[in-house]
Amino acid sequence: MSHSIHENIKQIRQEIGNVELVVVSKYRTIDELNQAYHTNQRNFAENRVQELTKKKELMPADVQWHMIGHLQTNKVKFIAPFIHLIQSVDRIKLLKEIDKEAKKNNRVIPILLQIHIAQEENKFGFTLEEVDQIITSDQILDFKNIKLIGLMGMATNTSNKTIVKSEFNKLNSFFNKWKVKMQWTTLSMGMSNDYIQAIECGSTLIRVGSKVFN
Repeated sequence: MSHSIHENIKQIRQEIGNVELVVVSKYRTIDELNQAYHTNQRNFAENRVQELTKKKELMPADVQWHMIGHLQTNKVKFIAPFIHLIQSVDRIKLLKEIDKEAKKNNRVIPILLQIHIAQEENKFGFTLEEVDQIITSDQILDFKNIKLIGLMGMATNTSNKTIVKSEFNKLNSFFNKWKVKMQWTTLSMGMSNDYIQAIECGSTLIRVGSKVFN
């Protein structure tokens, strides 16, 4: 027997304790999102700008929207006025564009740097070495309208929990290396199939879709 969205969220919240739950709303109807909303869920995430802006208009105003998909620079302007957190910042060019559009909207937009930790080549993200360079140079100080609050990563899509935990631990170690100096608060790791492992490895925020709605 399938559980209701309400029951699924309740179960996930019991499992994750104080870790922040962001519900991934891609491919989901507004009715489904409203069911999640009525469990006091306020953080939702989308992979595509078009879907995000459309759902934003149809959902209550107090929803906090996260961008978690690969973000094209020419789409930043559509979400800059309202986005709560851009989790998928994976290149310098995108950093510059977010800073520019945030300034136009008189905002400081929180962001996470997406780190490539998986074995799949098709996943996006900075290398750890690239982030070291960004942080140790004064480059990050050039951006006045973004606030770097942490890191995001996706583990390899595998049932091998040893591989997944190794990748999460690697990212957590790097996060802790810079956490105090950079005043980072957020380590976004874990999705429907691996959020338990992610939390064991230090995640502070999980991105869950299918486990909520199925």
